[in-house]
Amino acid sequence: MAGENPLTAAAGGCDDPRMSVHEGRIQPRLGSFDAAMVVVSLVIGIGIFRTPAVVAACTGETSLFLLAWVLGGIVSGLGALTYAEIGSRFPRAGGYYKVAATCWHPAIAFMLNAAQVVMQAVGATGVAFIGAEYLLRLAGSPSNDLAPWLAAALLAVLLALNFAGIRSGARTQNVLSVGKIVMIFGLGVAAFVLGSRANSVTPPPLAGRSLSGFLSALIAVFYTYGGYQCAMNLAGDVRDARRHLPRAVLGGMTIVTLLYLAINAAYVHVLGVHGVAAEKLVAAGLAQACFGDAGEAVVSAAIFLSAAGFVNATILQVPRSYLAMAEDGLLPRAFLRVRAGTQVQDFGLAFFGATALIAVPFLGSFEKLVSYVIFTDSLMVAVVASCIFVLRRRGTGGNTGFRMPGYPWLPLLFVAGTLVLVVHILVTQPRLALAGTAVFAAGFPLYLLMRRVHRRHDSLDAS
Repeated sequence: MAGENPLTAAAGGCDDPRMSVHEGRIQPRLGSFDAAMVVVSLVIGIGIFRTPAVVAACTGETSLFLLAWVLGGIVSGLGALTYAEIGSRFPRAGGYYKVAATCWHPAIAFMLNAAQVVMQAVGATGVAFIGAEYLLRLAGSPSNDLAPWLAAALLAVLLALNFAGIRSGARTQNVLSVGKIVMIFGLGVAAFVLGSRANSVTPPPLAGRSLSGFLSALIAVFYTYGGYQCAMNLAGDVRDARRHLPRAVLGGMTIVTLLYLAINAAYVHVLGVHGVAAEKLVAAGLAQACFGDAGEAVVSAAIFLSAAGFVNATILQVPRSYLAMAEDGLLPRAFLRVRAGTQVQDFGLAFFGATALIAVPFLGSFEKLVSYVIFTDSLMVAVVASCIFVLRRRGTGGNTGFRMPGYPWLPLLFVAGTLVLVVHILVTQPRLALAGTAVFAAGFPLYLLMRRVHRRHDSLDAS
């Protein structure tokens, strides 16, 4: 076709109206509420109950602590607007990989997405692990030796529910997401009502404020706000995705931002910024300060369920990313199989489960996990967000879907802000950045190998 971009053609064509054979097998069964609850749980995992301690230690005072959460909400809001338009213009199964492969190049998309799906499996395992810590706290266990076993059990139960079908997984998701919304809102309100009963914690003064410290705080904040972009992988499962996916992303992120600001204000209101920094399991500490041991037990159980919500949301969307890469011949054909009745990718789901379970005994500290995940994740977020400029230039999706305000300056601001965090991690934690870069770079020879295998398989089929 005259004037066609060869890279676009190789990826299937950004404006190609034809659906791939395997996209045709995905039957949309999720509504906007289902998708919004996935967004909420992809963002609200365990981070909001753990990262405030990191943010408080890095900022050292209440005003900077709250400023970090407000700034994180603003930048993430820009990201939500950007991804809402991308999702509206490009509603494909596994869209998080697919749009980057289509607008830039399959190699770049594969390398970044392969690194990210590995990180998502590790991240889900980390959240399950921390959820298990809360459950052990609820049980009054003095040791966390059982945490890996409990994390593995949680993963196994949620995998079984998702093997039963996409609707089973979505119903589980809705219950867990609504539960965590009620829990966080209720805890925030109770903290302000009963705050006078709290016992303030005053450890030694924190380190003085600095730009480097504030940027380190933002790393934890953006980790806590992240995840909404992965809802694009479920675009093929959402009915009328061009309209409902943007609503889900924007609605879900509005709920998340309001909840985050409320609960962090409650943390410092009751515990003070020094108390927040001293309490790693800060939500349970807040509940104990307000309600005593009974409140801590209730919140510990609820946070375990919140962790389960994040893990379940990850299980729902990651296999669709495998499917998109397999459509381009970059993963084995086994990842393409979708059961018509349940819409489950049996092999993809099993592969994700194996990746997550293998990671259980190798988890390090939560703080290292944050920086490790945010480095590679932020690269992918920036690359996919930049696709909005390509989609607009090509006119993909027309002008009938969602269009973000402030274009092109607001998406540029979001991409730049995301890359600032990448550079900061590279400078301050080069070993972790190097590990993330190594995972990313390892994708290139794998990409070449899979392309070669795919071509050989096509040649055999043709002969």
